[in-house]
Amino acid sequence: MAVVLAAVAVTAGLLTAPMAFAALSGRTSSTASWAAAANFGVGRLFGWGDNTEGQLGLGNSSDRRSPTQVGTATTWTRLAVGREHTCARQTSGTLWCSGDNTYGQLGLGNTTDHSVHTQVGTATTWSQVGAGDLHTCATRTTGGLYCWGRNNAGQLGLADSTNRTVPVQVGAAAVWAMPAAGYEHTCATRSNGTLWCWGSNGSGQLGLGDTAGRTSPVQVGTGVTWASVTAGFAHTCATRTNGTLWCWGSNGSGQLGLGDTAGRTSPVQVGTGVTWASVTAGFAHTCATRTNGTLWCWGYNGSGQLGLGDTTSRTSPVQVGTATTWASVTAGLAHACAMRSGRTVWCWGDNTEGQLGMGDTTNRTSPVQVPGFLGRPLVTGPTSSSVLSIS
Repeated sequence: MAVVLAAVAVTAGLLTAPMAFAALSGRTSSTASWAAAANFGVGRLFGWGDNTEGQLGLGNSSDRRSPTQVGTATTWTRLAVGREHTCARQTSGTLWCSGDNTYGQLGLGNTTDHSVHTQVGTATTWSQVGAGDLHTCATRTTGGLYCWGRNNAGQLGLADSTNRTVPVQVGAAAVWAMPAAGYEHTCATRSNGTLWCWGSNGSGQLGLGDTAGRTSPVQVGTGVTWASVTAGFAHTCATRTNGTLWCWGSNGSGQLGLGDTAGRTSPVQVGTGVTWASVTAGFAHTCATRTNGTLWCWGYNGSGQLGLGDTTSRTSPVQVGTATTWASVTAGLAHACAMRSGRTVWCWGDNTEGQLGMGDTTNRTSPVQVPGFLGRPLVTGPTSSSVLSIS
């Protein structure tokens, strides 16, 4: 799977979404993911969907088609989902990871896979966490940023391309707020409102005006009003404090929401709206919520992952239904899940591995409520067929 994905990454931005998905389909499991979401809530941990490498932390490698509780702890509070690994934080400030560990992405000092969540070191100061394809980054309450795992494109931000099996601090700055890890690139906001990106840049996903990769964090423009950032397979989107939405990078399926399929190497505003609340980047599609509680999706839609009742791709944001109670959304490889204000969870798109949580493997092209489950937060990622949630 890693070899196939690497081949896709090299040509990211040159492939259309169907071609890229075809390249990813060399195995029955279409897994993968990375995500750093604005997490909130405390409680029990649940997982569903792909579990090929034990990434759900259930002690085995059997997929789950419905939400399944992970262990007995009731103090989980932050979540991140990588291609075949996941990480989660507890209220004690400890960080735990499980799943594939080929490149040390679990941060345990070795390359041994784990099918149950295992504590990363002894630190009790972990804050936010984001899982990329085969790497992980997390902040501490002191403001420091740490990364580990695969580093072939400099995605760890450590000024080299050497893999790490334990967390290593990125520079000396202690002002990091939120990391977002993509396939082979990473972006993060700082407490001063600046945005920084590094790693692979073949499609301009770093937003630096070119396609040259970086092995250390580089500031994106001069703006100091960045509020959040999400990293997809080869595109990136971010919101600003004034409610505007900006996207850049690969755009072969219209995932930038700019009304065309031309890639961008610098941030470009999506429309003129100033009411965007949150955004999530999937493999080749993007979804976002607005302050009025509406949900919007755009980009590739071959499996109905836009939730619009069909499989037609869109190059501009389109509202999903008419509901005005959407609270958050997370986008995967070919599916998406979202939470409404009452903590009900809804999923749609590809369901090959039960990632919609419906108890079956039937695809859905419109949002369908996950039966009997209330959750927050809710996390998957750009090439993921796995989902984690807290309930």
